[in-house]
Amino acid sequence: MAVKSKILIIGGTGYIGKYVVEASAKAGHPTFALVRENTISDPKRAAILESFKSLGVGFLYADLHDHQRLVDAIKQVDIVISTVGGDFVAHQVKIIAAIKEAGNIKRFLPSEFGSDVDRLHGVVEPAASFYSSKAEIRRAVEAEGIPYTYLVCNVYAGYLNYFLNPFGGSVSASPPRDKIVILGDGNPKVFFSEEENVAAYTIKAADDPRTLNKIVYLRSPANSLSCNEIVSLWERKIGQTLEKIYLPEKEVLEKIREASMSSKSILSLLHALSVKGQMANFEIDASFGVEATELYPDVKCTAIDEYLDQFVSE
Repeated sequence: MAVKSKILIIGGTGYIGKYVVEASAKAGHPTFALVRENTISDPKRAAILESFKSLGVGFLYADLHDHQRLVDAIKQVDIVISTVGGDFVAHQVKIIAAIKEAGNIKRFLPSEFGSDVDRLHGVVEPAASFYSSKAEIRRAVEAEGIPYTYLVCNVYAGYLNYFLNPFGGSVSASPPRDKIVILGDGNPKVFFSEEENVAAYTIKAADDPRTLNKIVYLRSPANSLSCNEIVSLWERKIGQTLEKIYLPEKEVLEKIREASMSSKSILSLLHALSVKGQMANFEIDASFGVEATELYPDVKCTAIDEYLDQFVSE
């Protein structure tokens, strides 16, 4: 039996990170989570860290801003997966520098888990700056000659409600049952992926020779849906017809300009994806990418149809 690669997850207590840590441990990889000293005393993180311990996950104590300790941690593993989010995305240059100095990493998966940042056009702020920072990390990885895999899962299933309730949605909230605001005409396709599936595909791809220096896309046909199709699916499940309010692009852009900063971020992302259709406007070419569900048919991919069932009785 081949020896399993040792995997370090940076940002393991975050939204997608905890799923990736669990998937790595359950797949039999010697799994480590990078932990800051002050995280241990954080009550919000304590339960997550305890769950990691129960899975046999080891902790390596370091900080992105402590170069030597970061290098020392990276030297103990074979693969580094970053799941950091928000402002920490740009700080991945510090991970890249540490990987370069350590010199032993077989693969680096920077924090992607969204749209393909190299194939987005006409994105408005503040989403444009966020995507730009991710693209800059890609270029830095490539410039240093670090072996990589970019995992593009498009949209987490847990974020589905933002598409159905763009002005009041929240992660994992139940979809509306009375009226719904649809940005644009509701026809562009969006690809969704349940978080556990994203993690499973990430770990599968992490040391697969077929994904070396490639982009791995999660584009399950069952999860390629427009907002209009999602609404129709939801209506059938609850046996109700929703009032639909369509917001033209001009009005969407006005809403973005008027919104608070947190709402601007969400609305500008939704504009790119559900108005402009930036996810499905290109084909995957073998020269740069592969599709996860085709590579790993053994992973049971949760369909959005099935995912919505959990909200029907609420």
